[in-house]
Amino acid sequence: MWRSLINYANGFGHVLLRYPALLGATLRRPDPQELSSSVLLAALGAAADRIAYAQDQGADPGIGSHHLAKGWGGSYPETTGYLVPTLLQAADRLERPDLEQRALRAAEWLLNVQRPDGGWQGGRIGEDRPSIVFNTAQVIRGMLAAHTRSGDARFAEAAQRAGDWILSVQESDGTWRKHNFLGAARVYDTYVDAPLLALQALTGDERYPAAVVRHLAWVLSRQQANGWFADADNTIRHNDRPITHTIAYTIDGLLECGVALGDQRVIDAGRRPADALLRIFREHGRLNGRYDREWAGSEHPLTTGCAQLAIVWYRLHRITGEPAYAEGAHRLVAWLIAVQETAKAGPVDVRGMLPGSVPFWGRYENFAFPNWATKYFMDALMLSNDTLR
Repeated sequence: MWRSLINYANGFGHVLLRYPALLGATLRRPDPQELSSSVLLAALGAAADRIAYAQDQGADPGIGSHHLAKGWGGSYPETTGYLVPTLLQAADRLERPDLEQRALRAAEWLLNVQRPDGGWQGGRIGEDRPSIVFNTAQVIRGMLAAHTRSGDARFAEAAQRAGDWILSVQESDGTWRKHNFLGAARVYDTYVDAPLLALQALTGDERYPAAVVRHLAWVLSRQQANGWFADADNTIRHNDRPITHTIAYTIDGLLECGVALGDQRVIDAGRRPADALLRIFREHGRLNGRYDREWAGSEHPLTTGCAQLAIVWYRLHRITGEPAYAEGAHRLVAWLIAVQETAKAGPVDVRGMLPGSVPFWGRYENFAFPNWATKYFMDALMLSNDTLR
């Protein structure tokens, strides 16, 4: 408790002293504007500029995050990994070859920090943590995207070695515990399953979908009738009310796997919580940061979770053709763009990025601008532009 209070006191003191304009901009309610291709591409360009800037701040080609009081943190292999496909897509949308070069530089760096067991470490460079299943799977996404773009076999080989390690540490019930964050089974490892299916598409190795099907069976056993999932949070203390970030991981993984496997039951399992959150958003015009088993919300909105849910709703719009999904996603993206605008009042380090929470002193990633929030924001912007066409 005292540590948290000291952290907040330091954070607010730093902001009041150095960035009072950012505090004022945050206190004003974001004013979303009507979406258009020009608005979306401008927001995408600003976000891409800041990820490029972030890459230049570290001692390596990986990507870190910015804390208003502490500055830039070390590169994060997990989030750098899934930023690679985002940067490659943005390079095409914005006609910016520099973003492609940056993505491939980041991928090359990830090759160099892959562990001998085939995995990638948890946490940030310098923390010397062991290989973690979830983090490794997200780097696989980057390796596969880099291989597709460059044709360099080293990326495919690294991805396959990582996938084989993930298979080797899977538990008998289909979960991952010992070699995962917290040492606990979590339903958001559906976001591990999807890259494994992508590996099967590349290699033809049927062990990958077999492992995925085993894990999905466990995940579906953790779902309530109202769509809520148990064991969906990335903490032990708050597992009874998970954050939208990990709820959205779970849903996105289910939708991606359900489509790849042609399994309507898996798609429906993802659709139920997506529908519950869409109803809440349409009724209240906002989303909380956490939701309990009755879908009662608490804490401030998480920008990462909101961007991910917009992505989920765009996916469901593609799958079902139902306009309500696109309408909800558009509203959420417009709000996120308005939040991005407030960062213009902050230091150059964060202009174009999103804070962890709204307001930025919320519980999740307080006083920080995590690179993964901007990554999912960029993904949502590109899907939004596709849907508007």
